[in-house]
Amino acid sequence: MKNLSNNSRNDFLCPKTPYHGQDYLQGFLFNTNLQEFTHRVGYISALHSNGKLSSQQAYKYIEQLWEKVELSPPKPWRSSK
Repeated sequence: MKNLSNNSRNDFLCPKTPYHGQDYLQGFLFNTNLQEFTHRVGYISALHSNGKLSSQQAYKYIEQLWEKVELSPPKPWRSSK
């Protein structure tokens, strides 16, 4: 892994899947934020499982990440159709 560039390393550690929803422009940003949220929650869970974070700290970090997802416009399930 020494020879991998930063982009290759990031793609390996945090792969992103393309968005194929119906409203591409509407859901793309939300989908990207949701994928980032899931990857970070995975890291937080691993740190908590290994005793590096307390339950309260893990909850606080996950809550902050979810607020960021909630603020990302627009939500595909809240479309005004």
